[in-house]
Amino acid sequence: MSTPSRVFVGRLTSLSVFDPLGDQVGRVRDVVVTFGASRRRPRIIGLVVEVPGRRRVFVPMTRVTSVDGGQVITTGLVNMRRFEQRTNEVLVMAEILERPVTVHDPEGDYEATVEDVAIERERSRDWAMSKVFVRQGTGRSSLGPFRRRRGATVLVPVEDVTGIHQSTAGQSAAMLLETYDDLKSADLADRIHDLSPKRRAEVAEAMADDKLADVLEELPEDDQVEILETLPVGRAADVLEAMEPDDATDLLHNLTAEKQEELLQLMEPDEAADLRRLLTYDEESAGGMMTTEPVILGPEASIAEALAVVRRVELSPALASTVYVCRTPHETPTGKYLGMVHIQRLLREPPHGAVGSILDKEIEPLHADAPLGKVTRMLATYNLVGVPVVDADGRLIGAVTVDDVLDHILPDDWREERHEVTHG
Repeated sequence: MSTPSRVFVGRLTSLSVFDPLGDQVGRVRDVVVTFGASRRRPRIIGLVVEVPGRRRVFVPMTRVTSVDGGQVITTGLVNMRRFEQRTNEVLVMAEILERPVTVHDPEGDYEATVEDVAIERERSRDWAMSKVFVRQGTGRSSLGPFRRRRGATVLVPVEDVTGIHQSTAGQSAAMLLETYDDLKSADLADRIHDLSPKRRAEVAEAMADDKLADVLEELPEDDQVEILETLPVGRAADVLEAMEPDDATDLLHNLTAEKQEELLQLMEPDEAADLRRLLTYDEESAGGMMTTEPVILGPEASIAEALAVVRRVELSPALASTVYVCRTPHETPTGKYLGMVHIQRLLREPPHGAVGSILDKEIEPLHADAPLGKVTRMLATYNLVGVPVVDADGRLIGAVTVDDVLDHILPDDWREERHEVTHG
């Protein structure tokens, strides 16, 4: 056994996990702890390990044989069922780091913030939390060993810390978000969904508006509404503005009419006008599924210009796949819709050519009242990623992309199906 006597969770997370044959199983993402009145130290019961496919599974500490040399070695097979946090379990990285605590010291108690915790294997072979690495807080700063050294750090026994097992108001989420910095929005949404409602609200508060907008688009409806209602109403309006119009509309549909109007009143008039228009359509129609912000250019625009526009990083792959060509104005509702150009065609043509000379006019645009079935059949029949939607005057009012259709034809709870199983 080569496990060191003490391991800091901050170092443990991100370590690779290997099975007895030396094959990599995944990477440690968090540590699961339980608190009990009869135990002197909080007990470490297992690791949350991310395996290929971004799935998070539970590995009991009884399966861990070694934590050394920048890797974790386990014994036996790893249960690949998705991890589901139980009510008596706490995640160290997600919930304890940055938690305000009180440290008891002979010179006087002081307030501090948890920055890391150390775990040790005891004689009983159980793992336990043994030390807490804390930074002095702003309150009661004249007490304790941090006198005149506000912001200093110290390693203290866990027995001298109170409040570490309690969720308190005002806990920061900056360090947690830093550990999630490399995740795509959909994967970050998975992590946030797994948190407690209080911790979700703290994470949302710490996120930039555009990032929070991206994450909200990937969360189940109940989580979306819950998070939006924890935000100050002005910020909630800003986040809705940063969302894709069709996703923002879907979210507004789940709010009361009074709340909808309150948020729309605080939005920029142009943004609010788009959402008001989308709210008038049936949710299962082309109008209810479309985005009002597809890529739109005039017929005189060059192919080089079109390629530059679809390269914008903020565009989803589905939106970037098609350019819709219209007369001015080039914002929905546009001038007369002329046709569409697929990105593959753009790549095959000389850059100085005009997009108006290579239009696909064979695809008939849909009207806003087209039902979901008609939209689905059109995408499938012509192998399309997106289809245009026009009004009675032939003006482009939006586009429906295949991801919007999938959201409507999958079961309502498809985002939550991965949470149906628990670890043993």
